[in-house]
Amino acid sequence: MRLANLSGRATIVVDGRAIDVATASAGALSSDPMVLSDLANHDALRNLAASAVAADWPELDEAQLGAPVPRPPKGYGVGLNYKQHAIESGRDMPTEPHLFAKTENCVCGPFDEIVIPQGLTEIDYETELVIVFGRTCKQATRENAWSFLAGVTCGQDISDRGEQFRPPLKQFTIAKSYDTFGPTGPYLVTADELADPDALELKGTVSGEVMQEANTNDLIFDVPALVVWLSRYITFQPGDVVWTGTPGGVGEARGRFLRAGDVVETEIAGIGRMRNPVVER
Repeated sequence: MRLANLSGRATIVVDGRAIDVATASAGALSSDPMVLSDLANHDALRNLAASAVAADWPELDEAQLGAPVPRPPKGYGVGLNYKQHAIESGRDMPTEPHLFAKTENCVCGPFDEIVIPQGLTEIDYETELVIVFGRTCKQATRENAWSFLAGVTCGQDISDRGEQFRPPLKQFTIAKSYDTFGPTGPYLVTADELADPDALELKGTVSGEVMQEANTNDLIFDVPALVVWLSRYITFQPGDVVWTGTPGGVGEARGRFLRAGDVVETEIAGIGRMRNPVVER
């Protein structure tokens, strides 16, 4: 399924048409987009999609799309999780994932503005696949890891490198959790919609220039490995999200940081494309 937050309402997208979940279900399911990330609702959503006559519903206006999981209970990011990014960073390959938090306030939509606080000059882009948990998950195995996920979406892990590496302590969480520093979207896509969910092409551009281009099969710790590692000690719930890491080509390595007037585009095959303008204020 292809699921969306359309003007704040839970929506199923079928053949370019927007099926409003609350209306189609006669109120049996809420209009809150958070219902989309709960696997307990997915059978009902599939039934709605199968029974709907697409032509009876309006055409989807992508400009009205918001973050498909607008209020994640928990949000985390994984650092240094692509081989090429580890190499460009001059660091050894990690032997286990490195985790930081991305708090709910940073989440914004696939076409929303990325706001740089005035005077900051080292704001970086990071194209990422974001996974969304769909049911309670604790101590997952590699074999059942994908079964805990409601789906995947595109994401940006926008980062203030100046704050992230400011002495005396590295501040990953705060530097990556400013308002608007977590664009996601445009859709929440279930794994069965993807030919190979462990090998997705992703591309990030800044103002028309391709900065990052890779495949998720270059992840050091792939999605099942991350779910297993994360759920050793942390119990995950529906709607929890994880930015899985970024490939090489980030601004820190290129010496090219974001500035007002830039447009950050993020595309993952089978999921869609985000387009976020950058402003300073």
